[in-house]
Amino acid sequence: MKKLILLSLMAVLSIMTANAQKTVVSQSNQNVFDQVEEMPEFPGGMPALIEFLQTNIKYPEDAAKQDVGGRVMVMFVVETDGSITNVRVARKVFPSLDEEAVRVVKTMPKWKPGKEKGRTVRVNFTLPVVFSIMK
Repeated sequence: MKKLILLSLMAVLSIMTANAQKTVVSQSNQNVFDQVEEMPEFPGGMPALIEFLQTNIKYPEDAAKQDVGGRVMVMFVVETDGSITNVRVARKVFPSLDEEAVRVVKTMPKWKPGKEKGRTVRVNFTLPVVFSIMK
């Protein structure tokens, strides 16, 4: 099961990384950017993020019994100090899977913050968390 989660996460994260753009789009009155010159990064990069998720995600029993899986899209803000705030589900799959994805994201260590024009800024980040059961 861990191998499948790892493979799924690797595929999704590579797509997410490829879609990063270098344009700045700020939300009004919040000074939170959607895209910056230097996007926030999990300590150790994508391989470390995949390992963290693989190690810490616990597949909920009710979802496993019902053979439920899917991609939970979790949004959060990476603050200027690298802390994670405002964790929320942008696309739901199944209640216990959604809760597990949020739980794990809330336990992440501080990230390397995003930068725009040489200064650290708050950045919105969307992380797909894929749940899949191998048979």
